[in-house]
Amino acid sequence: MINRKQLLIKRIFDLILSVLLFPILFSPIIILVLISTIDTKQYGIFSQLRVGQHGKLFKIYKLRTLRQERHHLGHLNRSATRLGKFFRNTKIDELPQLFNVLIGDMSFVGPRPDVQGFADELIGEDRVVLNVKPGITGPATIKYKDEETILSQQIDPETYNRTIIWVDKVEINKKYVQNWSFYLDLNFIIKSILN
Repeated sequence: MINRKQLLIKRIFDLILSVLLFPILFSPIIILVLISTIDTKQYGIFSQLRVGQHGKLFKIYKLRTLRQERHHLGHLNRSATRLGKFFRNTKIDELPQLFNVLIGDMSFVGPRPDVQGFADELIGEDRVVLNVKPGITGPATIKYKDEETILSQQIDPETYNRTIIWVDKVEINKKYVQNWSFYLDLNFIIKSILN
Protein backbone atom coordinates (compact mmCIF):
# COMPACT_ATOMS: atom_id res chain seq x y z
CA MET A 1 0.00 0.00 0.00
CA ILE A 2 1.28 3.47 -0.86
CA ASN A 3 2.58 5.26 2.24
CA ARG A 4 3.25 8.90 3.20
CA LYS A 5 6.88 8.82 2.11
CA GLN A 6 5.89 7.42 -1.30
CA LEU A 7 3.15 10.05 -1.66
CA LEU A 8 5.79 12.72 -0.98
CA ILE A 9 8.14 11.21 -3.63
CA LYS A 10 5.20 11.17 -6.06
CA ARG A 11 4.39 14.84 -5.34
CA ILE A 12 8.05 15.96 -5.69
CA PHE A 13 8.26 14.20 -9.06
CA ASP A 14 4.97 15.81 -10.20
CA LEU A 15 6.17 19.24 -9.10
CA ILE A 16 9.58 18.96 -10.81
CA LEU A 17 8.10 17.62 -14.08
CA SER A 18 5.26 20.18 -14.18
CA VAL A 19 7.69 23.07 -13.48
CA LEU A 20 9.93 21.83 -16.33
CA LEU A 21 7.01 21.35 -18.76
CA PHE A 22 5.09 24.54 -17.92
CA PRO A 23 7.39 27.03 -19.74
CA ILE A 24 7.51 24.72 -22.79
CA LEU A 25 3.77 24.06 -22.98
CA PHE A 26 2.40 27.43 -21.78
CA SER A 27 2.42 29.13 -25.21
CA PRO A 28 0.97 26.11 -27.10
CA ILE A 29 -1.81 25.83 -24.46
CA ILE A 30 -2.67 29.56 -24.88
CA ILE A 31 -2.79 29.13 -28.69
CA LEU A 32 -5.00 26.02 -28.31
CA VAL A 33 -7.34 27.91 -25.96
CA LEU A 34 -7.72 30.66 -28.59
CA ILE A 35 -8.36 28.06 -31.33
CA SER A 36 -10.90 26.29 -29.10
CA THR A 37 -12.62 29.62 -28.33
CA ILE A 38 -13.02 30.35 -32.05
CA ASP A 39 -14.06 26.76 -32.83
CA THR A 40 -16.73 26.40 -30.11
CA LYS A 41 -17.75 30.10 -29.96
CA GLN A 42 -17.30 29.94 -26.17
CA TYR A 43 -14.32 30.48 -23.85
CA GLY A 44 -11.81 27.75 -24.81
CA ILE A 45 -11.24 26.43 -21.28
CA PHE A 46 -13.82 24.07 -19.82
CA SER A 47 -13.84 23.52 -16.05
CA GLN A 48 -15.86 21.06 -14.00
CA LEU A 49 -15.93 19.81 -10.41
CA ARG A 50 -14.32 16.38 -10.02
CA VAL A 51 -13.63 14.09 -7.06
CA GLY A 52 -10.01 14.26 -5.92
CA GLN A 53 -7.76 12.77 -3.25
CA HIS A 54 -9.64 11.78 -0.06
CA GLY A 55 -12.91 12.62 -1.85
CA LYS A 56 -12.18 16.36 -1.88
CA LEU A 57 -13.72 18.20 -4.84
CA PHE A 58 -11.55 20.27 -7.19
CA LYS A 59 -11.93 22.07 -10.51
CA ILE A 60 -10.46 20.21 -13.49
CA TYR A 61 -9.40 22.16 -16.59
CA LYS A 62 -9.69 20.98 -20.20
CA LEU A 63 -9.84 22.52 -23.64
CA ARG A 64 -13.46 23.05 -24.62
CA THR A 65 -14.51 20.59 -27.32
CA LEU A 66 -18.31 20.93 -27.35
CA ARG A 67 -20.33 23.54 -29.18
CA GLN A 68 -23.78 24.58 -27.98
CA GLU A 69 -26.29 24.61 -30.82
CA ARG A 70 -29.93 25.55 -30.56
CA HIS A 71 -32.20 22.81 -31.85
CA HIS A 72 -35.09 23.81 -34.15
CA LEU A 73 -37.47 23.16 -31.21
CA GLY A 74 -35.52 25.61 -29.07
CA HIS A 75 -33.57 23.01 -27.06
CA LEU A 76 -29.82 23.40 -26.60
CA ASN A 77 -27.72 20.57 -28.01
CA ARG A 78 -24.07 20.02 -27.14
CA SER A 79 -21.96 18.24 -29.69
CA ALA A 80 -18.23 17.89 -30.24
CA THR A 81 -16.88 19.93 -33.12
CA ARG A 82 -14.69 18.21 -35.72
CA LEU A 83 -11.63 19.83 -34.13
CA GLY A 84 -13.00 18.97 -30.68
CA LYS A 85 -13.17 15.28 -31.64
CA PHE A 86 -9.55 15.48 -32.79
CA PHE A 87 -8.55 17.12 -29.46
CA ARG A 88 -10.34 14.35 -27.55
CA ASN A 89 -8.96 11.46 -29.63
CA THR A 90 -5.38 12.75 -29.30
CA LYS A 91 -5.91 13.78 -25.63
CA ILE A 92 -4.77 17.32 -26.52
CA ASP A 93 -7.85 18.55 -24.60
CA GLU A 94 -6.16 17.35 -21.39
CA LEU A 95 -3.12 19.69 -21.67
CA PRO A 96 -4.55 22.37 -19.32
CA GLN A 97 -4.49 19.72 -16.56
CA LEU A 98 -0.78 20.50 -16.31
CA PHE A 99 -1.98 23.44 -14.18
CA ASN A 100 -3.97 20.99 -11.99
CA VAL A 101 -0.76 19.00 -11.42
CA LEU A 102 1.26 22.15 -10.72
CA ILE A 103 -1.13 23.38 -7.99
CA GLY A 104 -1.39 19.89 -6.47
CA ASP A 105 -4.95 18.83 -7.31
CA MET A 106 -3.76 16.10 -9.65
CA SER A 107 -0.79 13.86 -10.41
CA PHE A 108 0.66 12.83 -13.75
CA VAL A 109 -0.31 9.23 -12.91
CA GLY A 110 -3.32 8.01 -10.97
CA PRO A 111 -6.99 7.09 -11.30
CA ARG A 112 -8.88 9.40 -13.67
CA PRO A 113 -10.87 12.03 -11.73
CA ASP A 114 -14.59 11.30 -11.95
CA VAL A 115 -17.66 13.45 -11.55
CA GLN A 116 -19.57 13.02 -8.27
CA GLY A 117 -21.47 9.77 -7.92
CA PHE A 118 -18.58 7.40 -8.55
CA ALA A 119 -15.31 7.57 -6.54
CA ASP A 120 -16.94 9.55 -3.71
CA GLU A 121 -19.43 6.69 -3.22
CA LEU A 122 -16.81 3.94 -2.89
CA ILE A 123 -17.04 1.88 0.30
CA GLY A 124 -14.79 -0.47 2.29
CA GLU A 125 -11.37 -1.36 0.87
CA ASP A 126 -12.32 0.18 -2.50
CA ARG A 127 -11.77 3.60 -0.89
CA VAL A 128 -7.97 3.05 -1.06
CA VAL A 129 -8.34 4.47 -4.58
CA LEU A 130 -8.89 7.87 -2.92
CA ASN A 131 -5.50 7.70 -1.13
CA VAL A 132 -3.78 9.06 -4.24
CA LYS A 133 -4.38 12.15 -6.33
CA PRO A 134 -6.23 11.55 -9.57
CA GLY A 135 -3.99 11.42 -12.64
CA ILE A 136 -3.80 12.67 -16.20
CA THR A 137 -2.98 9.08 -17.11
CA GLY A 138 -2.92 5.73 -15.34
CA PRO A 139 -3.46 1.99 -15.78
CA ALA A 140 -7.25 2.24 -16.19
CA THR A 141 -6.92 5.25 -18.53
CA ILE A 142 -4.57 3.28 -20.78
CA LYS A 143 -6.82 0.18 -20.78
CA TYR A 144 -9.92 2.26 -21.56
CA LYS A 145 -8.40 4.78 -23.96
CA ASP A 146 -11.26 3.97 -26.38
CA GLU A 147 -13.95 4.20 -23.68
CA GLU A 148 -16.16 6.60 -25.68
CA THR A 149 -16.17 4.18 -28.63
CA ILE A 150 -16.93 1.20 -26.36
CA LEU A 151 -19.83 3.05 -24.74
CA SER A 152 -21.23 4.24 -28.08
CA GLN A 153 -21.61 0.57 -29.10
CA GLN A 154 -23.76 -0.33 -26.07
CA ILE A 155 -27.58 -0.39 -25.98
CA ASP A 156 -27.52 1.18 -22.49
CA PRO A 157 -24.15 3.00 -22.18
CA GLU A 158 -24.83 4.38 -18.68
CA THR A 159 -25.63 0.96 -17.18
CA TYR A 160 -22.68 -0.65 -19.01
CA ASN A 161 -20.38 2.05 -17.66
CA ARG A 162 -21.56 1.64 -14.05
CA THR A 163 -21.75 -2.17 -13.97
CA ILE A 164 -18.82 -3.22 -16.20
CA ILE A 165 -16.27 -0.45 -16.92
CA TRP A 166 -16.44 1.37 -13.56
CA VAL A 167 -16.19 -1.90 -11.56
CA ASP A 168 -13.12 -2.95 -13.59
CA LYS A 169 -11.53 0.50 -13.20
CA VAL A 170 -11.89 0.31 -9.41
CA GLU A 171 -10.06 -3.06 -9.37
CA ILE A 172 -7.30 -1.75 -11.67
CA ASN A 173 -6.85 1.41 -9.56
CA LYS A 174 -6.84 -0.57 -6.29
CA LYS A 175 -3.96 -2.70 -7.62
CA TYR A 176 -2.15 0.49 -8.67
CA VAL A 177 -2.42 2.03 -5.17
CA GLN A 178 -1.53 -1.25 -3.44
CA ASN A 179 1.56 -1.90 -5.61
CA TRP A 180 2.75 1.66 -6.26
CA SER A 181 6.34 2.32 -7.22
CA PHE A 182 8.11 5.26 -8.85
CA TYR A 183 9.09 3.01 -11.78
CA LEU A 184 5.46 2.00 -12.22
CA ASP A 185 4.54 5.69 -12.69
CA LEU A 186 7.38 6.19 -15.20
CA ASN A 187 6.20 3.10 -17.07
CA PHE A 188 2.62 4.47 -17.35
CA ILE A 189 3.88 7.88 -18.53
CA ILE A 190 6.00 6.22 -21.26
CA LYS A 191 3.09 3.92 -22.27
CA SER A 192 0.77 6.95 -22.54
CA ILE A 193 3.22 8.85 -24.76
CA LEU A 194 3.74 5.82 -27.03
CA ASN A 195 0.02 4.89 -27.28
